[in-house]
Amino acid sequence: MDEKRIFLLPGEMAVSLKPAVIATLLGSCVAICLFNKELRAGGMNHYMLPSGNNAESRGKYGDYASPKLIEMMLRLDPEITNLVAHVYGGGAVVGHLSTGAGIGEKNIAVALEILEARGIRVTRKDVAGTNGRKIFFNTFTGDVQTRPIEKSELTRELEEKKKSISARKIRVLVVDDSPTVRQIISKAVSTDPGMEVVGRAGDAYEARSGILELDPDVVTLDIIMPKMDGLAFLKKLMVHFPKPVIVVSSVAQEDSKQRSRARMIGAVEVIDKEDLKMYQGLGTAASLLCGKIRLAALASVKKRTEAEIGHI
Repeated sequence: MDEKRIFLLPGEMAVSLKPAVIATLLGSCVAICLFNKELRAGGMNHYMLPSGNNAESRGKYGDYASPKLIEMMLRLDPEITNLVAHVYGGGAVVGHLSTGAGIGEKNIAVALEILEARGIRVTRKDVAGTNGRKIFFNTFTGDVQTRPIEKSELTRELEEKKKSISARKIRVLVVDDSPTVRQIISKAVSTDPGMEVVGRAGDAYEARSGILELDPDVVTLDIIMPKMDGLAFLKKLMVHFPKPVIVVSSVAQEDSKQRSRARMIGAVEVIDKEDLKMYQGLGTAASLLCGKIRLAALASVKKRTEAEIGHI
């Protein structure tokens, strides 16, 4: 029997009356497979978060995607007792959503709550754990095959990094030629109890010494500095001693050439100093900086070569 093949991306769902195999890859995301045992038809969704309010991405939220899948199946047959469910995913894996602690567990909870509320029996669960999954749902038989996704070296590295940082404060080195700006950024960062400023540097040479001696998790880096500008230093850093760097500069406005260069060289984030509103209190600066530093600390920074970035 020929079977249609359907692959779901996050935020998508599919229902098929004809024999089909619906497949997807899951990390912390969850998929619900619904099977109508009378029609021998099925459907599956794939959502990333338990809830959200972005109307253009509703399929990525479990509180929308789950009722919607049920609705689509009931259009084929309004008798809800003919439906059974399988629930998959919700792993505690490192990925582009890893900073959201407990997302996998919350995704699982949403699925189970909605299915229970609608009276749909869950006949199989393969959820949680620390590995991702590949799943293949046969809509004619109701069978689901699962295969674990083995962790890559990068994933293992990120997990170790996350574990290390969660057990201590994030270490930050502040690099700016202005003593006033260094002080303001340091105070803003220090408002977060999970972070500490381990050093300050007024130029690239002081920054180099600080990085080698202090081994910070994240570096904030100005562009306009004496002796060597920040982007020239960033190139050297990415080639010889890559670190997560957040460029904080008054010449890094949105759509500016300098902002683009910083990104291309390897900065994990770029902030326009104007956005920090540094001379209007610490509130805005602390909120913006600390959020981006927390994400940067978990970033994997790849070593670059002179040939790759020397011309930028």
